[in-house]
Amino acid sequence: MKKQPLKNKIWTDAIKQSFVKLSPRTQLKNPVMLVVYIGAIMTTILYFLSFTGIKDENAGYTLAISLILWFTVLFANFAEAIAEGRGRAQANSLRSARKDVKAKKLKAPTNHDDYTEVLSNTLKRGDIFLATAGDQIPMDGEVIDGVASVDESAITGESAPVIRESGGDRSAVTGGTTVISDWLVVKVTAEAGESFLDKMIAMVEGASRKKTPNEIALQILLVTLTIIFVVVTATLLPFSDFAKRQAGSGEAVSITNIIALLVCLAPTTIGALLSSIGIAGMSRLNQANVLAMSGRAIEAAGDVDVLLLDKTGTITLGNRQASEFIPLKGVTEQELADAAQLSSIADETAEGRSVVVLAKERFGIRGRELSKLNANFIEFSAKTRISGVDFQDNEIRKGAAEAVKKYVLDKGGDYPDECAEIVKEVAGCGGTPLVVAKNEKVLGVIYLKDIVKNGVRERFDDLRKMGIKTIMITGDNPMTAAAIAAEAGVDDFLAEATPEAKLSLIREYQSKGHMVAMTGDGTNDAPALAQADVAVAMNSGTQAAKEAGNMVDLDSSPTKLIDIVRIGKQLLMTRGALTTFSVANDVAKYFAIIPVLFFGIYPKLEALNFMRLTSSTSAILSAIIYNALIIVALIPLALRGVKYREVSASKLLSRNLLIYGLGGISAPFIAIKLIDIILTVCGIA
Repeated sequence: MKKQPLKNKIWTDAIKQSFVKLSPRTQLKNPVMLVVYIGAIMTTILYFLSFTGIKDENAGYTLAISLILWFTVLFANFAEAIAEGRGRAQANSLRSARKDVKAKKLKAPTNHDDYTEVLSNTLKRGDIFLATAGDQIPMDGEVIDGVASVDESAITGESAPVIRESGGDRSAVTGGTTVISDWLVVKVTAEAGESFLDKMIAMVEGASRKKTPNEIALQILLVTLTIIFVVVTATLLPFSDFAKRQAGSGEAVSITNIIALLVCLAPTTIGALLSSIGIAGMSRLNQANVLAMSGRAIEAAGDVDVLLLDKTGTITLGNRQASEFIPLKGVTEQELADAAQLSSIADETAEGRSVVVLAKERFGIRGRELSKLNANFIEFSAKTRISGVDFQDNEIRKGAAEAVKKYVLDKGGDYPDECAEIVKEVAGCGGTPLVVAKNEKVLGVIYLKDIVKNGVRERFDDLRKMGIKTIMITGDNPMTAAAIAAEAGVDDFLAEATPEAKLSLIREYQSKGHMVAMTGDGTNDAPALAQADVAVAMNSGTQAAKEAGNMVDLDSSPTKLIDIVRIGKQLLMTRGALTTFSVANDVAKYFAIIPVLFFGIYPKLEALNFMRLTSSTSAILSAIIYNALIIVALIPLALRGVKYREVSASKLLSRNLLIYGLGGISAPFIAIKLIDIILTVCGIA
């Protein structure tokens, strides 16, 4: 119920902005539409001059041409304004999250009781503040102490709180978010007015949007075409006067018709929609909860042909899960599962919990009455790489092969070669082997497997059809990486990836002319992000990563990179399709209008009037009405974008030429003839 009034408000504001944009200063920014703007002014002047005796055309006809030209300018303004309105509405929503709140500025990061309450807009880079449960984080910063649950819904729209803590890759916090539990000590990383939220507001409302290189190149082409048509139409005036004197009959082409003809032949359709296409592309990216630091980044995403993707969280689920119990000879699988589950009860890692679940699913082994066991649980730690349980003179341990081997040998037990072979085989299949031992005897191996996400292989197949190469980045050893890469269906992989290796790989592909995209969230990703053509930093990541990237994913979802590429390609497809349609339109309008202009001078040109238009007056009026209405008709397509399909570039080109090329040629003939019939029936022309 709330969306409809907002939509109406956007439309109302866009209509208002359409008139505001009639300012000459605004019109100068779009040279193609400037020609229409000047034409509207000139025909308006000609209309009023007709009352003084200076007559170029029939006053009513001149007024009609003038009004249609003004509407054409307004429709172009409306297309841009409606696109900007979407961003402005989102910006207002974000602006409501930005408030000057009181901040607890600390004198020393270790003394939480010694603070001064100051307004958030007085905080400077380097200041340190304390944020406790219920506090709104006053400014962007880096957590230097503490861990807390933070509500970022005002920024991301995601209702579930996230964890922010010092160190690691989840240490960045954003001003305007709220601490839900515990506390954080934060060091300010931005000045007032330069926060992430401020930048985001400026970008989404279009205040900082600059034309991209491709957009500038296309506009230069459109301006060049317009200049050519200005010269061509300008020569028609003396030519028609000369032809009239030579033929001894007919009338020279009027200035009003020359202006109308120029507007019809100039690429006004794409000229009117070009800006809105770019703004709408950025808006679609914002709706996907991605902030692009520049329009260039979105265009680059459309040209990407190499994708670097993190394995964890992108290709795999993120946590390895127990998939199989492999017992040694003389040990039953159920005996191994029983010991594995007991050793994992205190293991709170995702892998440990998956062992408990697998044992329950395979053998129905459920929770025990732990109080009766009088058990002492050994929690897993990164240092020992072992977890386990001691109960009733029994010792069960589970962990990395080398760690369990050392434990067994230290206890005087034996580490069988059979176990070593199983460990090697599991690692060779891309899995992680966990060895289980009971009372110094090795029972077998738990096969932990990286679970490849459903549908990932199909998505990579789609990317391959588009000519995009996918490369998985992982810290795993080459053997494990190769197995996962094969299962996921990626084209290549980089194993044991270091910051230097990532940077080197990106440079290697760029040196061969490729456009490279990657995601990252850590400080160690910053060099590679800075080098990549499209660099998507996670909002949950470090400040260094966000500053190095040219996009920020507010949802912190590594898979978002694939969606970003789609949006970028859709932007380029939309611009290309509408440019094709516009140029084809101009060709069709040329053949529809030019012959009828010279009927009076050269009656034999009637043979070229294959559309059987009633007169030159109706032909011009029909063409210029169509020229205005087609802009309105294409606004939804410019805002929504051409439907994206995962096919090769050659197939996309063929499809667009077929639909928008042939459509652009045929539409004017059909529409102009229909409008001509209506005008004739109504007695207007």
